[in-house]
Amino acid sequence: MNYIFDEHLVDLNIPIKICLQKLNQLSADAILFVIDENKKLVGSLTDGDVRRGILKGLSLDDEVKMFIQPNPKSIQRGSYNLHEIIEFRNEGYKIIPVIDQDGKIVKVVNFRFLKSYLPIDVVIMAGGRGERLKPLTDITPKPLLKVGEKSIIKHNLDRLISFGIDDFWICIRYLGEQIKNTIGDGQFDNVKINYIHEDIPLGTIGAVSNISNFEHEYVLITNSDILTNLDYEQFFLDFLDSNADFSVATIPYNVNVPYAILETSDKVIKSFKEKPTYTFFANAGIYIMKKMIINQIPSNQPFNATDLLDYLIKHKYNVRSFPLRGYWLDIGKHDDYNKAQEDINYIKF
Repeated sequence: MNYIFDEHLVDLNIPIKICLQKLNQLSADAILFVIDENKKLVGSLTDGDVRRGILKGLSLDDEVKMFIQPNPKSIQRGSYNLHEIIEFRNEGYKIIPVIDQDGKIVKVVNFRFLKSYLPIDVVIMAGGRGERLKPLTDITPKPLLKVGEKSIIKHNLDRLISFGIDDFWICIRYLGEQIKNTIGDGQFDNVKINYIHEDIPLGTIGAVSNISNFEHEYVLITNSDILTNLDYEQFFLDFLDSNADFSVATIPYNVNVPYAILETSDKVIKSFKEKPTYTFFANAGIYIMKKMIINQIPSNQPFNATDLLDYLIKHKYNVRSFPLRGYWLDIGKHDDYNKAQEDINYIKF
């Protein structure tokens, strides 16, 4: 969504009566952040602060700086952590300014509209040809095929943006300019979208090696042709709490065996299970990693996520599985695409 955070900003020297008008217009989001002549955050103002000032003898013509609460809670862009965000939410803070290193407000987080504010970069892999969906993909790249009212990639972007992610990279090749021209630079959603062009096919993760200026220490990589309501905050929390280097979202897949399965040794039956169910975990095409892991991806040559996964396991990195309990669909074939058109009416995002 396009949340206009400028509505929360007021100059240090304006009369309090103008601030009252702005607070009234903000309604349920009635809090103002007061900035100085250098656009730096110096305080906050609510209806309660105005009332307390009036009771102390201040008038409606007095400047806002006489009413404010100094040193309000804020988020330092690039140097905050997820547990800090969760603590803010648990303490009842709904609207929090994000400041840069100079103390200037660059964004306002509103938890009425955002589920979280995750300190991660996201790379969306959108360079594939979509061969199995021809002829639909002959003139339209697969990420731009519509599911319901939105394209597949827009469903993914909107879901990720709802978790407060600001910094995106989209890797494009086949009909990539269509994707770039349709999705844009993210300005409408107050996020930043960059594009990485693959001159040759670089596999399912190879193009990530061409990105050197990530904003955060953690990177989420996702295929662009999936539809999911994955809880990205829980995925990231599990990653952090397990001190993982690399985590894979996985799809539990149950296999029901209709016979008794025997465990034997030298033809001696040690045990048996009557009609057991075995659970396997399939790769969902969504990964979180520490930024340093990208150094293991070779530059400018085809390399798949499974190649990276195999390397990390062999070299004893902490590689985790995060079972995805919600909805997930890989839109690879026409049957999948038709299923997505039906499911979109019932998925709870």
